Amino acid sequence: MLREKRVAFLGAGSMAESMIAGIVQKEIIPADQLYVTNRSNQMRLQELNAKYGIQALTKDALPYGEIDLFILAMKPQGAADALGDLKDKIRPDQVVISVLAGISTEFMEDHLKDGQQTIRVMPNTSSMIQESATALSPGRHTDMDSVLHVKELLSCMGKVFLIEESQMDIFTGLAGSGPAYFYYLMEHMEKAGVEKGMDENMVREIVAQTILGAAKMILSNDEAPSSLREKVTSPNGTTASGLEALRKNNGGKAISEAVYHAAKRSKELNEEMAGALVTS
Repeated sequence: MLREKRVAFLGAGSMAESMIAGIVQKEIIPADQLYVTNRSNQMRLQELNAKYGIQALTKDALPYGEIDLFILAMKPQGAADALGDLKDKIRPDQVVISVLAGISTEFMEDHLKDGQQTIRVMPNTSSMIQESATALSPGRHTDMDSVLHVKELLSCMGKVFLIEESQMDIFTGLAGSGPAYFYYLMEHMEKAGVEKGMDENMVREIVAQTILGAAKMILSNDEAPSSLREKVTSPNGTTASGLEALRKNNGGKAISEAVYHAAKRSKELNEEMAGALVTS
């Protein structure tokens, strides 16, 4: 059972806190079975202990043999050292999880003992409000029970998607960068409303609620977005006129290109990070 698992966060940054907050608030695992450590900032550890009731320890005091899931949550540059610390202290049945950009299951396997279970995870910024779209990709030696436990654990941040690791870059283009596309859309919808005399705060709330409602409509049934769009588009009506303006300005192509470019840049950055970690 997941509730019986012990989880250690190696790193105490904002992503670690987002996960800790979700786990504690949703009571997925008791707070006293959560551990957090980092290399130097003891004040940060004390802050997390006081705020969430978790066990904040130095890395030397961490009970490595009792931990089921280790989550790498430091800066990517510190991953190799952290994996080196773990290599001779953990068993193959314990799971090492990366939430770090550029830290693949292959990288983890190369720095751990043969047969070690590893999982790569990629949340997006909405994890801060437990509404993330999170990708999960297991390593070569990871069993399905571990995958299901980690998937349940990550549900504290939102919805979890099991994908091939080769799909991580396109996932970044869709979900990692996706919130910014919606903010950009909202920014320009808001601008149009304000230019026509509406109150800025009211327009922001109207646009946000409109996007939220549309997203919930998509998630509440099996219809494709194109089908729902057609249903709300009357011939020669207001929506048809607005959509025609988007088409004339290549709105659809621009959105697709944004996803492709973000995915391409994700691949480049991951390769750069992997190269830097190998030479460091």
